[in-house]
Amino acid sequence: QVRLVESGGGLVQAGGSLRLSCEASGGTFPSYAVAWFRQAPGKEREFVATISRNYGATHYADSVKGRFTISRDVAKNTVYLQMDSLKPEDTAVYYCAGDTGQYRYLSTLSNDYPYWGQGTQVTVSS
Repeated sequence: QVRLVESGGGLVQAGGSLRLSCEASGGTFPSYAVAWFRQAPGKEREFVATISRNYGATHYADSVKGRFTISRDVAKNTVYLQMDSLKPEDTAVYYCAGDTGQYRYLSTLSNDYPYWGQGTQVTVSS
């Protein structure tokens, strides 16, 4: 059974940085795809970034491209989301999600990720 636990959220001023962590247990970590999604109050959950299994290819939403970086530390079973140049519109609950399937690649669809963490709040003040 795959379990994902996020950490690293908090309150930061606009222009600041945060690094979110998603620690995984269960399964074979390098063989998961892992993605970050976020959900702001009153809005639908939206894709942020994903990293592929094994070779670590990445894909980002246009709204975060150039500001956010997703990476994986296999030794620590952890995926990170480095968030720089934060904006008030980045305020949301951030979720990491995992997919152990072998047939999807860099998916941006939440339904393609069966495993989810509990979420961590990120608040960016103006």
